[in-house]
Amino acid sequence: MKHILRLLWMTTLASFLTLACQSPLIEPTPTPFPPTSTPQPLPTPTLKLTPTLVPTSTPIALVPDFSHIVIIIFENKEYSTVIGNGSMAYFNLLASSYTLLNQHYATTHPSLPNYLSLIGGDTFGITDNCDFTDCYINSPSLPDLIEASGRTWKTYQDDMPSPCFTGNTLRYVRKHNPFIFFDPIRTDTERCERSIVPLTQLDVDIAANDLPNFIFITPDICYSAHDCTLDLADGWLKEQMDKLYPELEAAAEPYLVILTWDEGQGSHSCCGMPELAGGRIATVLISPQVRENFQDNTPYSHYSILKTISEAWGLPYLGHAADAETPLITAPWK
Repeated sequence: MKHILRLLWMTTLASFLTLACQSPLIEPTPTPFPPTSTPQPLPTPTLKLTPTLVPTSTPIALVPDFSHIVIIIFENKEYSTVIGNGSMAYFNLLASSYTLLNQHYATTHPSLPNYLSLIGGDTFGITDNCDFTDCYINSPSLPDLIEASGRTWKTYQDDMPSPCFTGNTLRYVRKHNPFIFFDPIRTDTERCERSIVPLTQLDVDIAANDLPNFIFITPDICYSAHDCTLDLADGWLKEQMDKLYPELEAAAEPYLVILTWDEGQGSHSCCGMPELAGGRIATVLISPQVRENFQDNTPYSHYSILKTISEAWGLPYLGHAADAETPLITAPWK
């Protein structure tokens, strides 16, 4: 029995060894490594420069953009007749409180061509007051430009009997109303009656809080100092300013009141005008935007006033307002 078991064990062992010799050697599969990559150069950092933004400054306006501009004009007095004259105490108080243009010269003689130059930039060859002729002008004027800019205007004429009146009365004279001489205004009835009105309309417009942007006020033949004394003109001026000033101040917007004269009694000249012009006149600028107690020694003409209004409102220059010899009024503004 032992022999049989030994024989079986040896047979089994021999079979195992035979199989072992016939089986190939199984080698373990190596653990793969990540492929070696070719070193890449590090990217060169790019320096991004953010441009420095230089703030663009708004150009300083040569003339303020006024909401309202008012002209009040008197008659036929030289600078030396008005400034320092106790008969015009109120006018002189304003002159010393605000800005006085002490080298302002009228355009010519007599009255009418001076008025025309203030709103038309030219005298249009007119050398008299057209008392007996119709010196009508078919040309653009300041009101045309004002309306085109979206602004409003009126002239308030003292003792004018009705809107767009084309004649004369005892105290109202059309030679002191330049607007009525321009065809584009006079021949447009609706426009004329809306904008060329008696001075009494000023009270109505103030009460309605409806002042136009441009206001041109002419006293009658007495209160303009043409036929009556300076003290009467001065009292009339204070009356108008007492109405206008609170209204302009209440609006809390830039405004300018210009007090001036149509012509002086001499023939002084400046600024590219003919050698003999309309004399030296006293002009006062009243505004929160002007320098107080200031005298501007720059030579100016009536064309300078027109040029300055146009500059304030970005309007084209009319006639001689465009001349290089016509100075723009810039020194008084704060």
